[in-house]
Amino acid sequence: MNLHEVIKKPLITEKTTLEKDERNVVAFAVDRNANKIEIKSAVETLFNVQVTDVNTINVAGKTKRFGRNVGKRSNWKKAYVTLEKGSSVDFFEV
Repeated sequence: MNLHEVIKKPLITEKTTLEKDERNVVAFAVDRNANKIEIKSAVETLFNVQVTDVNTINVAGKTKRFGRNVGKRSNWKKAYVTLEKGSSVDFFEV
């Protein structure tokens, strides 16, 4: 699997920003078929950091209504990646 197929996008929210500052943990939306080993190697290669732990969560898509029509958003996978001390990922480099 290609590295850019494994990691789809970084998740930047208030919660993930606090996790990054306090515990050096970053969050990514990843491919649903990717495992922890593939996620770890992709993050280490793309961002040139050392990863100590990877936790994954399967997020169920929400059911949404559009008037009388009912639809469902896609299921997706989230990965919380713990970095070694001294390593950091800057998504907004100046």
